[in-house]
Amino acid sequence: MNLGEILPPVNAVLNGSSAVLVFLGWRAIRGGHRDRHRALMLSALGVSAVFLVSYLVRVALTGTHRFPGTGAVRNAYLVLLGSHTILAAAIVPLIGTALYMAWKGRWEAHRRVARITLPAWLYVSVTGVLVYVMLYWVAPKVS
Repeated sequence: MNLGEILPPVNAVLNGSSAVLVFLGWRAIRGGHRDRHRALMLSALGVSAVFLVSYLVRVALTGTHRFPGTGAVRNAYLVLLGSHTILAAAIVPLIGTALYMAWKGRWEAHRRVARITLPAWLYVSVTGVLVYVMLYWVAPKVS
């Protein structure tokens, strides 16, 4: 097994881990555990950064992959991939802004940005796993 074959499931695990960490970070702040929230969200950011590097390495090694299925399954994949990709690009500045506001102690601004960022980040992380499942597990069965 080469690196190009190993990275897709690794990336899915990184995406799933990011989703869990973001969710746990949200639960921590809802419970008033600011230090735990900070640690979990910084961990989610770190895992997401590792994912991005790993994803770029995978693309450099193997290129982009076309979904081989047809019909409704292909359409569902393309809608999922499109929404995932657009939000993945959009959350980068949102995460940066939320992090900056927290760093500066501007808690009200942080909360305002985080209310948008958190669900988008969760969506991107979860749909990243779904894109992997559809491309590497569903597509081979329907094509």
